[in-house]
Amino acid sequence: MAYTINNLKDNPNVVIKQEIGGFAVIEYKEDLSSTTLAEAQSNFFMSKSNMRSKQLMIELNNNEVTLNSGAMQYMVGNIEMTSGVQGVGGLVRNLISSKVTGTSAVKPVYRGNGTILTETTYKYIWLIDVDNDEIVMEDGIFLACENSLKLSVVARKTLSSAALGGEGLFNLSARGRGVLAVEVAIPTEEAVVVELQNDVLKVDGDFAIMWSHSLDFSVEKSGKTRLGSAMSGEGLVNVYRGTGMVWLAPQTKYSNSIFHSPPTS
Repeated sequence: MAYTINNLKDNPNVVIKQEIGGFAVIEYKEDLSSTTLAEAQSNFFMSKSNMRSKQLMIELNNNEVTLNSGAMQYMVGNIEMTSGVQGVGGLVRNLISSKVTGTSAVKPVYRGNGTILTETTYKYIWLIDVDNDEIVMEDGIFLACENSLKLSVVARKTLSSAALGGEGLFNLSARGRGVLAVEVAIPTEEAVVVELQNDVLKVDGDFAIMWSHSLDFSVEKSGKTRLGSAMSGEGLVNVYRGTGMVWLAPQTKYSNSIFHSPPTS
């Protein structure tokens, strides 16, 4: 059996934004399907403002990947899909996980040989090469990963601090070695990655997209005293302490706007 996908990678309107292993991020330069003047104007301004449609393409070579539920648009080749749920106990655990991490309860597993394309999105798809590490993700950004990575739910070490800091009490993590794909609201060009070596990062707001599980998270006063915190205008800050990495979205104007629309006036 053999197949050829024409007018995809060889399409002059397509750019490969990032590629790691069998994962590739496809971006369409323009939406060429305008049928009215209003659509043409909208597509023109969207393209000029870097608002372009994207897809994740995964090439399977006798291996397995996990996708978020509903992410697959089409697949070609000898690929078998399973629910990724092992028995009733596994379903219950997945249902609990979906409630606390903002991800789907059933994450289908695809195995075999072939090509998978995900649904198009105007958000930005990042590929992270996880190298014998554990990455914790903000709620709802998981898109796909190689099955060499183990997905699990991790709890904040200090639940009261998590609640005060505006972060979730529980998060999804990917542990091991493999490619992780996430879907966020900013391009990688705007992301700031802070590498800590037994040091401290303090963030005023929930602008952390991902971070190493090895880091200790807490919420602390920005000043040494209550008066100092009040006078600085910052109050409480999220603190990441130890050795590891934190991915920040400082260009995100509204707190938690990765998942929520800004307020309207």
